[in-house]
Amino acid sequence: MAIDQEAIKYHIRGILTALGDDPEREGLRETPDRVARMYAEMFEGMNYTNHDIAQMFGKTFDSPSSDCGQNLVVVKNIEVFSHCEHHMALMYDMRVTVAYLPRGHVIGLSKIARIADMAAKRLQLQERIGSDIADIIQEITCSKDVAVCIDASHSCMTARGICKPSAQTHTETLRGKFASDESLQNRIR
Repeated sequence: MAIDQEAIKYHIRGILTALGDDPEREGLRETPDRVARMYAEMFEGMNYTNHDIAQMFGKTFDSPSSDCGQNLVVVKNIEVFSHCEHHMALMYDMRVTVAYLPRGHVIGLSKIARIADMAAKRLQLQERIGSDIADIIQEITCSKDVAVCIDASHSCMTARGICKPSAQTHTETLRGKFASDESLQNRIR
């Protein structure tokens, strides 16, 4: 599914008018086009399924150890942003931690960051971002043992409604051994 930038332009013009402004005034004339291009970039992940993303970033390497399942791989503090599907409000200061126990092969570390980025570039729930990342990592690595922890601020909580600027949300997606092994959980937090 391609993002329809022409439809976005049309509707942004309508929003500007509904806000009581003139989309033809100098400062707004190019706004619909700029917003359409920005949305195409910010919501790029909507063009792909989790399986598509796994295919895009699925290059693996043989695991360096014969101890399958004993070497923990953790990538912390992957900075991403997203937009909540309820208000289209920004989820920001988002930091993702991805961990897995290799089962014969590993994924390149930069691919983990790319997966997190692409999964976040959708209208999302923070909980679903973690689940999507875990699904993709499981498909690529063939490991059942995957964890994804996310901490983020949500502008629908910090800048509107309840207006609590210091509120942060923490979510965890724990699969396989991570779901039951407290020592593994402690190593990723």
